[in-house]
Amino acid sequence: MARLLQVFGFLSVVLRGATLTFQSLTAGGVIFLLLVLRGSSENFEDVRTSCLRWIRHFALALAAMQCSYLLANGLILMQTAEISLADVAGANFVLAGALGIAASLAIAALSRPRGAASYVPLLLPAAAIIASSVLTSHAMARLEYRLPLVFVTALHQLATAAWLGGLPYLLIAIRRASSPEFARQASARFSRLALVSVAVLASAGVILSLSYIGSLQAVYGTSYGAMVAAKAILFGLLLFLGYLNFDLVRHGETSAILASLKRFGEAEIGIGITVILVAASLTSLPPAVDLAQDCVSAAEIVARMTPRPLRLSSPAMKDLPEDVYAAQKRAFEAGSLSTESFVPGQSGTRLNTPAEKAWSEYNHHWAGIIVLSVGLLALLAQAGKISWARNWPLLFLGLSVFLFLRSDPEVWPLGPNGFWVTFADPEVLLHRIFAGLVIALALFEWRVQTGRVASGNMRLVFPMLIAVSGALLLTHSHSLGNIKEEVLAELSHIPLAILAVVAGWSRWLELRLPGESHMRVWVARLWPVCTSLIGVLLLNYREM
Repeated sequence: MARLLQVFGFLSVVLRGATLTFQSLTAGGVIFLLLVLRGSSENFEDVRTSCLRWIRHFALALAAMQCSYLLANGLILMQTAEISLADVAGANFVLAGALGIAASLAIAALSRPRGAASYVPLLLPAAAIIASSVLTSHAMARLEYRLPLVFVTALHQLATAAWLGGLPYLLIAIRRASSPEFARQASARFSRLALVSVAVLASAGVILSLSYIGSLQAVYGTSYGAMVAAKAILFGLLLFLGYLNFDLVRHGETSAILASLKRFGEAEIGIGITVILVAASLTSLPPAVDLAQDCVSAAEIVARMTPRPLRLSSPAMKDLPEDVYAAQKRAFEAGSLSTESFVPGQSGTRLNTPAEKAWSEYNHHWAGIIVLSVGLLALLAQAGKISWARNWPLLFLGLSVFLFLRSDPEVWPLGPNGFWVTFADPEVLLHRIFAGLVIALALFEWRVQTGRVASGNMRLVFPMLIAVSGALLLTHSHSLGNIKEEVLAELSHIPLAILAVVAGWSRWLELRLPGESHMRVWVARLWPVCTSLIGVLLLNYREM
């Protein structure tokens, strides 16, 4: 059970992110249906039918995610607080989840094609879905200004649904458009809705940030503040893509809208989901305003980030301390430790020793050398000067093997803990997932670069894996036994994650934009530069 709870704890943020994503897609679909596809034009009927079908699918997915989220958090609460199932059933998050599940099922039942019938009844369960999420937000936990914060949080999530949740339905409308003029009309309506949503989203975000962060130092000195800053950067990137779409609708040729608008919309959806994942991570962190005594100072950040010589030699395994799990296992077998105290994967609950920090720095620096080489070779391959440079994806195979062997020395194959402990420690499990993603990335992209893959869909594997890796890195938490060390770790990982997201979606746009688009040349240069910058940041990684 302890191992299962460890995995559920790791998945709770991902499940929360999936819940918020499907919440936005479901409520956003209802808003799109009522505000963008309003009117009785026959051209809209086929689009309405498709939108209703996807609203129904997303609503059912939301209900499933809500059930999974409640199960994971219920098991964690029962185990850690030692309370009964009946007590858990009466908890606020369970009641809020039940409301969300009921509302989702109601939308699934109501979202049936009904010709010219009104779809206004969908608004009530859509509002209940937003309310169920707000009931589990930080706003409900505040003692001061609770009602205003609840109202602002509801506006924030509603605007997110209208804009980001409505984007997939805009793509549906464009793809099923009966004429280019119909696509322009739907795009223009959505652009006006998006402008209002962005204004509300930004205003609400500023108010919530002031309430939960409280000071400039807390922006860079706490994990919560750093994640809010990451969210703001990604929000700015979304605004830039939204501006490009808006400019296309207003000034572009009608024939060019259908091709370019769909591609930018795909990237917006992907980055939007990443933003929602960041928002889910924020719900698992204490607000920065509550950690005034534990803020990292600017001087501490500068001292950590100041460039120093690379660490290219590794400490010996014998210099590393004995893993906590190995000590627990030996004590348990000797009869001096109870079953309840035997918990795998807890080496991160104490401060790392200098040898462990040196081990980690060595890993990051060699990984940086490989990633920087990948970025530079990719630039050379694009220039067409060196033919063998197009084999740059094979360098990722070496990176994967290196990460698999070196990331977690306490676990098989280097350490005393067996292979199955990998699945008990969330941090180790995430490292293994990354190693697997790197292998898939290397093989697929090498086949693309050498002309072995002609399918358009297969070529998208590389950018998708890069973007997903960046999104997962933003949800990756660190338990280092020291709040300031955890913040410094987050500050070193957040730029890597953002660059990975930008690299992934810029490569996606390079492959998907029409060949005559002037933006295609620009994004083709952007992703190798982002990859090179990731390598540079890894070369400057420090833990002491």
